[in-house]
Amino acid sequence: SNDGGTLRAPWGYVGGVQCDPVEKKPFFHAHPGALAYSFGMLGCDLHCSYCQNWVTSQALRDPAAIAQPRDTTPQSLVQDALRQGAKIVVSTYNEPLITVEWAVEIFKAARQQGLTTGFVSNGNGTDRVLEFLRPHIDLYKVDLKSFDDRRYRELGGRLQPILDTITWLHAAGVWVEIVTLLIPGFNDSEQELRGLTAFLAGVSRDLPWHVTAFHQDYRMTDAANTTPGMLTRAAAIGREAGLRYVYAGNAPGRVGSLEHTDCGTCGERLIARYGYLVQDYRLTRDGACPRCATPVPGRWSAAFEGQRTAFPFLPHDRTRLSVI
Repeated sequence: SNDGGTLRAPWGYVGGVQCDPVEKKPFFHAHPGALAYSFGMLGCDLHCSYCQNWVTSQALRDPAAIAQPRDTTPQSLVQDALRQGAKIVVSTYNEPLITVEWAVEIFKAARQQGLTTGFVSNGNGTDRVLEFLRPHIDLYKVDLKSFDDRRYRELGGRLQPILDTITWLHAAGVWVEIVTLLIPGFNDSEQELRGLTAFLAGVSRDLPWHVTAFHQDYRMTDAANTTPGMLTRAAAIGREAGLRYVYAGNAPGRVGSLEHTDCGTCGERLIARYGYLVQDYRLTRDGACPRCATPVPGRWSAAFEGQRTAFPFLPHDRTRLSVI
């Protein structure tokens, strides 16, 4: 907020800390198997009646995942991330764009220790905030909730700024992955999905698109649950639009090959997954297909070092987070 010419921004606290597999964010083309040390603050600029998307629904269902706000420092958070064996530090759980000043302070400290940084966000930003963030961020997941401006206005926003964010981030060299929570009757019409996937393919055919399952609960009971067949149909539309890397989430073991990463050129199975679990990893040291040598777009480690965890967990000793 602007207080007599002084910017007052949320600062100096976390609303929750959790250790997640990077696959949960979901990032499928960024250091598979790595641990993503995930912190959140409080608040969001949109007000989705179903607020149970792929990321926040999993965190909020675990009552321990979002704790009472507690004061801390960037250095303390980064040291805790290193103690847990994390490779990535991610701002998530709330909308990180509205707490970007604090996230950047944490990212600066994380980068000094060789950690990768990321946002899990609704993408409702301006060029100015993205320019402020760009020097400090590696990965960015955008939640593209719909391709219908009327739907976005129902959620408290507009469609165009989200599309502009996706275009800007990709052009700026940030690694971007897109998630769409597929909600029957809300955003699953063939026309809308064709428009959405054509837009993404127009930005880059290499943008990974995760189409994930909505599950009805007490907050929203007027929409049916998303079936594996609905995910498969949406994924096929994405493929037809030219997207090379299309994934279906929230339905482990029920969506055929749509959990795996295959070579976009020869079809070789490169990474096999079940939910968050990495079952097999076959990329070469420089992130290419071992069969046809085509480079696979993403941010790859020099070698697969095993998976730190396939399940979210809380840092084992939260008392180590120093309090100001």
